[in-house]
Amino acid sequence: MGIAETLPYPFLGLVGQDEMKLSLILSLVNPMLGGVLLVGPRGTGKTTAVRSLVNLIPDVPRSLCVYGCTEADVEAGGMDAVCPDCARRFAEGKPLSCMEPARLVELPLNARLEDVIGGVDERSLLQNRLRLKKGILAQADQNLLYLDEVNLLQDDIIDAVLDAAAQGSFTVRRGPLSATYRSRFTLIGSMNPEEGNLRPQILDRFGLRVIVKGLEDEKERKTAYERTVAYRSNPHLFTSLFEEESIQARQEIQAARKLVRTVSIPEKIARSGIQLIQQLKIDSLRAEITLFESAKAHAAADGRKRVEPEDLKAVIPMALRLRRSKYMVDYIKDREREDAELHKYLDKVITNARP
Repeated sequence: MGIAETLPYPFLGLVGQDEMKLSLILSLVNPMLGGVLLVGPRGTGKTTAVRSLVNLIPDVPRSLCVYGCTEADVEAGGMDAVCPDCARRFAEGKPLSCMEPARLVELPLNARLEDVIGGVDERSLLQNRLRLKKGILAQADQNLLYLDEVNLLQDDIIDAVLDAAAQGSFTVRRGPLSATYRSRFTLIGSMNPEEGNLRPQILDRFGLRVIVKGLEDEKERKTAYERTVAYRSNPHLFTSLFEEESIQARQEIQAARKLVRTVSIPEKIARSGIQLIQQLKIDSLRAEITLFESAKAHAAADGRKRVEPEDLKAVIPMALRLRRSKYMVDYIKDREREDAELHKYLDKVITNARP
């Protein structure tokens, strides 16, 4: 049929790279932590690891309505938050959504802005009609959006992705037509710093930041080589070796995703986390969001409803690295010196002006 079947490498077959695997699992457990950025040289398994998440991604509610109405909308905003048909269905006790596995949506490096946000459906023009079609961002709603080589994407595309991720929705306008789509996705990016840096604005939007290095242990490198050869020789056979473990891991992630909503953070642990952030002179409030939400995910993955100091310790490096800005530190110090000088002369002027 001319269709190639793609069988992803099993996540549980990855060798080493414990921090990278932990960050990706936590992002599945708690989408609120802000996603993951993998930073490292070529050939260290970043893309393979992200694509291998397919078999572990938990189920999410999919709307049965063309407008995207779900039971969660009714719980949050009442009957007025859904369309009339869904309000009637909800009143009759009928479901507005069904549970389906989330998907991994990849944004191609050569994608155009119209591919990302959507635009005019060219097929409708053949019928002398004007209709909008969904873009990649709308397709990524409640899924994982993967930006490979994120540092090489065009600025306008990155800005569109960041705005949609921050707002949870975006609006497309083409002439007299406009449509608003939801964009509640978990953002995962990877990059090789040799090929260019990320703008600070983009870097700040990623929750966990992982430095991915090559395997240092000799036995791990040999095992990784042998598994790669086995996978390429017979993907179906190799994947089947991890099938039972993958099913169990997926069920555990699904359970942890429900549990994380009830996890609490003791006041003492919260204060210690904030004090650390202040000592590191990190300005962005996203540091607290990522730190605490990832700690809650770590506790939920262990089946606990209360964050312990060990949870905080496990996620601190991933949540707080690459957040300090030397430029901003120097800039603020310069402004403080300038303000001190202004106040010194201001006091003199006021003193001399007094009768």
